[in-house]
Amino acid sequence: MSWNVKYLPEALEDFKKLDGNQKILVRKAIQKVSQNPLPVTEGGYGKPLGNKGGNNLSRYLKVKLRGAGLRIVYQLIRQGDNMLVIVIGARADEEVYEVAQKRITKYNGDS
Repeated sequence: MSWNVKYLPEALEDFKKLDGNQKILVRKAIQKVSQNPLPVTEGGYGKPLGNKGGNNLSRYLKVKLRGAGLRIVYQLIRQGDNMLVIVIGARADEEVYEVAQKRITKYNGDS
């Protein structure tokens, strides 16, 4: 069963900024992960995030696209089987986690 994939508006902008090959890789990765976006601890593809660079992302998951140098950070919304993509960004540094935290705060009011 595939989960419904939803995107924050900013995550869609992240996707639009990628080059053609990166878009193909990200689209395939999200399609694959949406088949089983659960944490790896529950047999899925998502790697749980914890406290990254002072950002508490413990309720969120990530997928790395090593070859493309990208990370996808998402949240599971189990009621309704939704997978919400928060950010698609370079995995070269911790910036992707800071961006994720800012977006989470903006939409949820979490700190």
